[in-house]
Amino acid sequence: MKHRLDLRLAAIIISITAGILIVFTVINIVTNHYHIAMYQQQSSGHSGMDELNYHLEQAQMQSIILTCLLSIAIASIIGIYVARRISAPLVQMKRAAEMMTQGDWDVRVAAGGYDEIAGLGASLNELAVQLQKQEQLRRNMTQDIAHELRTPLTTLKSHTRALEDGVWEPTADRFRTCLDEIDRLIQLVTELEELHDMESPEFQLSRSEQDLSHIMERAVTLAKAMYHEKEVSLQYAGSSSIAVEVDPDRMHQILINVLSNALHYTPSGGTVQADLVDEGADALIRIRDSGQGISQSDLPYIFERLYRGDKSRNRLSGGSGMGLAIVKQLVSAHGGHVWAESGDEHVGGSCFYIRIPKKYK
Repeated sequence: MKHRLDLRLAAIIISITAGILIVFTVINIVTNHYHIAMYQQQSSGHSGMDELNYHLEQAQMQSIILTCLLSIAIASIIGIYVARRISAPLVQMKRAAEMMTQGDWDVRVAAGGYDEIAGLGASLNELAVQLQKQEQLRRNMTQDIAHELRTPLTTLKSHTRALEDGVWEPTADRFRTCLDEIDRLIQLVTELEELHDMESPEFQLSRSEQDLSHIMERAVTLAKAMYHEKEVSLQYAGSSSIAVEVDPDRMHQILINVLSNALHYTPSGGTVQADLVDEGADALIRIRDSGQGISQSDLPYIFERLYRGDKSRNRLSGGSGMGLAIVKQLVSAHGGHVWAESGDEHVGGSCFYIRIPKKYK
């Protein structure tokens, strides 16, 4: 059970107060009893009552003052100890936050226990992990954008220079190559704009009740042509009919992007299996390929824009790195969840899962 910090502090304060009162009471009882006994002993055989009364009064004052000083000393020691114990993790978190502001994302705080301070420490550690991931993604994005733009621009420059210097004849094939590179640049910019629009608050889906199996069959049929060209087998198995509230065009876009991604990383002669499973309140789409799989270090980032695990791939073999980012955004807009798993060294390949709720909440 989780222990609340305010209850712990209340228990500490009550314990300290009760301890001080107990000490005060015990000391008063002992000292008063001692001096009263002495008073009774002296008064039984002597007549100096004034001196004895004065002695008793002084004894009581001394006991009270001694108890007060001792209680203050004990309370100060305990208070300092408790304050240090409570403030130590907060001071550590403050130092960790300052180090994060300086770019040290590897810093972590000790988050032991089950109270709010421990929860704050765990949240700070998670924040450091997420910031570290975002920083790595930012660097990768900058590098990838530069790479994506450099390749077609370099090709255009070399072709234009060759045509200008007369090294190449201005044939239709030369111009077609330049146009292809321009189309790649336009496609990249278009995909970036499309993803930006999807992430804006104004983005809306045109949902209606659709038969998801029909959308799957249409996407598989459309993709079979490019699969046939690469000599990769595309197989489909699914439920006869699953009614879902989705945007049919966007759902079709999701399936085509995932199927295209599977085709990119499946060699000739390989197989891609697409399945549609009815899970009651949800529909599960599973697309498994027999390709090279995804490394564990790349799995957390494959749905980020412009991320490609193998930096040596060019756009023809590896795509623009935008397809899966668009898939993630569209699936989230449908209230669903998308993730990927990679097989081991014996199974190989990778599998993408898309879970879509039948009724959008």
